[in-house]
Amino acid sequence: MLIAGLVGNPNVGKTTLFNALTGSNQYVGNWAGVTVEKKEGFLQNDIKIVDLPGIYALDTFSNEEKISKSFLENDDVDVIINIVDASNLNRNLYLTTQLKQFKKPIILVLNMIDAADSKGYTIDYKALSENLNVTVVPIVASKNKGIEDIKALLIKGDFLSSIDGNDYHFPSEKAAYDYIDKIINNSLVKSSDKKSDNTGKVDSIFLNPWLAYPIFLAILFIIFEITFSWIGQPLADLLDAFLNDSLMPWVSELLSSASPWFSSLIVDGIIGGVGSILVFFPIIITLFLCITILEDSGYMARVAFIMDKLMRKMGLSGKAFIPMIIGFGCSVPGIMAARTLESEKDRKLTALLVPLMSCNARLPVYALFASIFFPNKSALVVGSLYLLGIIMAFFMGILFKNTLFKKDEEPFIIELPEYKLPSFTNVIKHTWEKGKGFIKKAGTVIFAISVIIWFASNFNFSGYTDINNSLLASIGRFIAPIFAPLGFGDWQSSVSILTGIMAKEAVIGTMGVIYGSNLEAVLPQYFTVLSAYAFMIFVLLYTPCVAVIGAMKKEYGTKMTLFSVGYQFLLAWIAAFLFYNIGSLIL
Repeated sequence: MLIAGLVGNPNVGKTTLFNALTGSNQYVGNWAGVTVEKKEGFLQNDIKIVDLPGIYALDTFSNEEKISKSFLENDDVDVIINIVDASNLNRNLYLTTQLKQFKKPIILVLNMIDAADSKGYTIDYKALSENLNVTVVPIVASKNKGIEDIKALLIKGDFLSSIDGNDYHFPSEKAAYDYIDKIINNSLVKSSDKKSDNTGKVDSIFLNPWLAYPIFLAILFIIFEITFSWIGQPLADLLDAFLNDSLMPWVSELLSSASPWFSSLIVDGIIGGVGSILVFFPIIITLFLCITILEDSGYMARVAFIMDKLMRKMGLSGKAFIPMIIGFGCSVPGIMAARTLESEKDRKLTALLVPLMSCNARLPVYALFASIFFPNKSALVVGSLYLLGIIMAFFMGILFKNTLFKKDEEPFIIELPEYKLPSFTNVIKHTWEKGKGFIKKAGTVIFAISVIIWFASNFNFSGYTDINNSLLASIGRFIAPIFAPLGFGDWQSSVSILTGIMAKEAVIGTMGVIYGSNLEAVLPQYFTVLSAYAFMIFVLLYTPCVAVIGAMKKEYGTKMTLFSVGYQFLLAWIAAFLFYNIGSLIL
């Protein structure tokens, strides 16, 4: 078994290369800190590729550096695949000189040679190979150019030993960079017709002190308009019409001769529960398509940069905003991405705040309630909830900073990648991965919960009964007083909130089973405009799902997990209570 360690700076295309070599579909993002632990894949059956976290050096300062250095020192690595940004050799080759100290064969992969060319650089690959005594392979990973050359090298084992007369232990960092400059001067030709700096021109607008925040908010507004007004919601309405007007009547007629309980299980339990979630699939896909385009373009790293000043108010750096952005997709990888932060204080504080970001599982709740109670302002209402999550995280961060985490702040270091046109393949692949996860959850977790909810809503200890005398109704009435001051004290909504701890999508699935498939007609009988928004606030902020709780326990232990569960429930209750009761006084 040949073991190859894939190492490189953040945001140089490492995970893209890993996916191309192994066929894996790891997350690829155009910012630093995407890979937070080593991942393994195989080229053929006898070559193992290990994707290590992106690092700038091997000085064991951050968790990523510790993981990478430990692997290279303690595992039997046969070859190091060192991927670098060909347009920024000066920064990238510092890590290369440190990798040379391991006396292992190195394949130096020069990625983004198209970007180097656009900057007017021509690299002498043979000279670079001879100067560093490494095997050099130029590629463009995002376009799959040069990948076959790397595969052929690994299969044949045809690479230089990398051992030469230099031990690469420099007396200072300056001495190391002086050596690197010498290597580059012998290997790099700068063309006279230097291309224009398009990234700099765009950043002069997007990072302008006066324009950065309005542009960011405008982009978010456009995304929500696309999702809830122009594309996502209209497609969801078509799917909803198909399920309720075509599929359910057909199934009901097909089961007309079956026993009533079996017909109810299929129509009300399974189709009503799972179908009430599936109708939001077009909305989920549209939203994540937009977000993936922003990620792949390089803009999300700028968001972290412009948010640094605000994050400092919470005792965090702008880098902590990256796990929070990831949390908009799912809190689990957001919590795991907090590993990339340098200090234990930053990691814990960020992990406590990530679940306040509105993950995609909450989106079906917003979409349903906004379309019913705010039909002409759905995008604005849903956008306000996402913004509210950020605001609440900001205030809780300030509170925690001044109570639980009174420690020094860490410096903020982040690389701003070149802007690029999003890769169609990467955008579609990543969007589908998110959509596939949503469908998988609907077909497993939501399916199981829907069947359990149907059973509990149709039976009690005496047997088959109507829903108001069911076991589910008894549970709902027991916990309903907790939510009565928030404007939704009926047992049905209380039970929906309870099942939402299993998966936030289950809130709508439970309502679909309890209220029936036509939620648009039923929910206005139980909610007002005020209580509907208060309900959405509660869903936004309350205790995360069991997957998030499990990730929190794994990363930070039981004590912090219980604190996270408790403080979020209390925060959600207080926020919903204040909104509903103050709103009732005003209106």
